[in-house]
Amino acid sequence: MTQEAYDIAFPDLAEAGRRKIAWADQQMPVLQQIRREFTTHQPLSGLRLAASLHVTAETANLLRTLRAGGAEVILCASDPLSTQDDIAASLVHDFEIPVFARRAESASAHYRQAQRVLDSHPQITLDDGATLIGELHKKRKHQLSELIGGTEETTTGTTRLQSMARHGTLQYPVIAVNEARTTRLSDHRYGTGQSTLDGLLRATNVLLAGKHLVLCGYGWSGKGIALRAKGMGAVVIIVEVNPVQALEAALDGFFVTNMAYAAELGEIFITATGDLNVIREEHFRVMKDGAILCNAGHFNSEIEIPALEEMATHKEEMRPGVMAYHTPHKTLYLLAEGRLINLTAAEGHPAAVMDMSFANQALSLAYLVKHQRDLGPRVYPVPPEIDGRVAILKLQAMGIKIDQPRIAIDG
Repeated sequence: MTQEAYDIAFPDLAEAGRRKIAWADQQMPVLQQIRREFTTHQPLSGLRLAASLHVTAETANLLRTLRAGGAEVILCASDPLSTQDDIAASLVHDFEIPVFARRAESASAHYRQAQRVLDSHPQITLDDGATLIGELHKKRKHQLSELIGGTEETTTGTTRLQSMARHGTLQYPVIAVNEARTTRLSDHRYGTGQSTLDGLLRATNVLLAGKHLVLCGYGWSGKGIALRAKGMGAVVIIVEVNPVQALEAALDGFFVTNMAYAAELGEIFITATGDLNVIREEHFRVMKDGAILCNAGHFNSEIEIPALEEMATHKEEMRPGVMAYHTPHKTLYLLAEGRLINLTAAEGHPAAVMDMSFANQALSLAYLVKHQRDLGPRVYPVPPEIDGRVAILKLQAMGIKIDQPRIAIDG
């Protein structure tokens, strides 16, 4: 592969990346099974796939699977701070998959990389945050007729695409892999729950026991974070705008209140909502000196960082990824620039979690190709038969046997 065909930071890290990819692969038995099937049946033969995903070992094994199914694959990052440069190097060197991603590249460079990926004229897109779909619809409308379909991996991206579909602007079908029950359980509740606290603790090395931890959002991810934080001894306070989810949090035994009051109580704040400016200037002003803020949502927009910048007289990095914002009356600490804490300060979800998410992804892509003539331009859930099959394969890999119902149950 010529050097013009990719853009990575450190090609000499390929061997270290290869070992990490192999380590993750042995914890992804469902994807291994699908890779074997794809090798035999070639469901993606001759298709060009463009991916905007986190550049991790788990993603590498997904791309290997798609390549085994006959696809040409090209990759850029969905978040500049989640890119693992050794993985990018191995994908290029060991697997000959073009990668356009460098860790901590600027926002403008990040979007230039996405444009280079779209220069390949893909027929299918894989998104984690709807970057490629958004760029195609804004800047490359002439390419939309070339698209068979796409997949989306996040709640934030799915919400964006559903809005496009309601307004009639979405031009090709997209499967919301994020909505599969196996993905919600594994990726959100168990994956985000564990990896968010992993990132928080790696960045700060604080003791959670006894700390007042304010969690904004009690969706699938929020439930996982709350459960694990409580298990480590934190006093968990939930902030919600959805009355049903607020009630659920209360019945689960958590203290539920609004952000105005929670801001006065919290010592650690985690956002997991997919919304804009959940924590704002009025909240910064009443927070305790030394409060820590971080985000578990996809975009770095849940914490109003411009307001924090405006309030600060100066700032300094205290530890890698820990920025102190000094104001006249207090110091607040922002982790990982407000980006995904689990992927910027840690390594993201465990491979066993991504095994199910990426199994849904791979099988959904094969479904898109097979049923492309029947799918209009809207957002689709993962077909129940795919979701169920992923669960069965995972149970088999875990050595678990279950009974069959004696009476057929509808739905």
